[in-house]
Amino acid sequence: MKSKKSKPPPSTLHLTPEMLKNLITDMPDQIKAYICDLEDQVNNLTDIGLALSREKDMNKLLEMILLEAKRIANSDAGTLYMLTEDQRLKFEIMMTDSLKFHMGGTSGKEIPFYPVKLYLDDGKPNNNMNVSYVALTGETSNLPDAYEAEGFDFSGTKAFDQKTGYRSKSFLTVPLKNHEEEIIGVLQLINAQDPQSGETITFSSKIQNLVEALSSQAAVAITNKKLIKDLEVLFESFIKLIASAIDAKSPYTGGHCERVPVITMLLAEAVHDTKDGPFKDISFTEKEMYELRIAAWLHDCGKVTTPEYVVDKATKLETIFDRINSIALRFEILKRDEELKFLRKKFKIESDPKYTDSDRKVALSKAKEAYRRRLKKMNDDLEFLRTTNVGGEFMSDDKKERAKRIALYRWKENGIAKPLLDENELYNLMISRGTLTNEERQIINNHIVMTIEMLEQLPYPKHMRNVPEFAGGHHEKMDGSGYPKGLMKDEMSIQARMMAIADIFEALTACDRPYKKGKTLSQAMRILGFMKNDSHIDPDLFDIFIDKKIYQKYAEENLDPSQIDEVQI
Repeated sequence: MKSKKSKPPPSTLHLTPEMLKNLITDMPDQIKAYICDLEDQVNNLTDIGLALSREKDMNKLLEMILLEAKRIANSDAGTLYMLTEDQRLKFEIMMTDSLKFHMGGTSGKEIPFYPVKLYLDDGKPNNNMNVSYVALTGETSNLPDAYEAEGFDFSGTKAFDQKTGYRSKSFLTVPLKNHEEEIIGVLQLINAQDPQSGETITFSSKIQNLVEALSSQAAVAITNKKLIKDLEVLFESFIKLIASAIDAKSPYTGGHCERVPVITMLLAEAVHDTKDGPFKDISFTEKEMYELRIAAWLHDCGKVTTPEYVVDKATKLETIFDRINSIALRFEILKRDEELKFLRKKFKIESDPKYTDSDRKVALSKAKEAYRRRLKKMNDDLEFLRTTNVGGEFMSDDKKERAKRIALYRWKENGIAKPLLDENELYNLMISRGTLTNEERQIINNHIVMTIEMLEQLPYPKHMRNVPEFAGGHHEKMDGSGYPKGLMKDEMSIQARMMAIADIFEALTACDRPYKKGKTLSQAMRILGFMKNDSHIDPDLFDIFIDKKIYQKYAEENLDPSQIDEVQI
């Protein structure tokens, strides 16, 4: 017995463009008009969707949403509310065409009305207000006439009408839901108008569907925009957290991390505004400015790996503690020993019968004077070491020789004679400039290597991929003598060269360093002038730094008044 053959599936209808064109041509005019109108609306929604996704300014974005909703619905008025974290609907934009009324958004006029609570003081849902009801239920509300609507309190609307002579009638209130079906706001349109007569009519179901479709697109655009903004805030907060971590390690560098971006951005804005000279064709986009600011905040992030005793080394002998105090204690032991020697000699002179009274008096006087001279020399030597320990701009060779002589003093610890200064203490005291040894300077310098390594690990978006280069080049010099890569001027971006000037100027004028006082404005500018002549900083950028008086602008906001003096250009 043969099995029955199954029937072949019906053939799929394939319409060629020509067939589709003929089909539409043969349709009645009403259907053709409906299709064309539908096509226009779909195209409009597509266009507005693209526009919403591209708009960066939140105020413009919200206003675009309300204007497009009003256009679709041909409504005279509209209000856009956004939900706040404390469960209130905040008035963002209000528009009424017939009253020429525009508040919020790009108007620059604040909306004076209080936000609408979603929940009453007793915790119950606020279902009496039309917009709060829509936000709570997530359902669209379409009212032909607000004055006749039951269950909603429109007393505020009626008061507005009475004051302005307006007549609020038809209301279409649509929730804005994000991709997680969470309510983020409410769109309310008022008084749909007949395109022919201009009379107020009810919002049709077709218009309601279109506005709901727009609201869905709008909610996605708003959520994406807020998400990007939240991520930027999180990223910047994380950056500032790193600066705070450095600050926690050392109060002398946390301020530096905060102030260098200020100087950098002042210089960048000046370059951007320059209309002549070598930078006349240089300009920065908003994204490039943001990238530079982030790099400036992160330029010293590698210092989180630098030991505190090096970063905070206020004196030459400081490690975990300042060893000058141990040396001072050794001097006290030496002075005690000198006192014991004097007392023994005094006792011997006084008890020795060979001395006559007059000889005894002379011998005691000489012994006492020798004792006083030795004490004075020790006190002077200790004071010299204290002064030397502070560090400075230069330590002369004669001072170094004196330190070596003092190191030869002998003192006893547990009966064992030792030099007054050990090798490491003498080595530190012989530092020519500042308070750091060559090895410690290398540790400090290594922070920039760590900065580059740390920053290169981050997965940057496209518009921030230059952050490691900008941040990692602020210790390079135009003649290639900088570090860590020994780059020449042409091998550095203009942003890195800006940051180099900002870093040096801030360090020179900073008042919170443990090892030096902040220099005056004129002193700092003079040193930068020498660095320009020595090809250590970009001469053209330094000229802008001077011409645009960036140093003065920064000083007025950030320096102590005692540091601000006249700068001779």
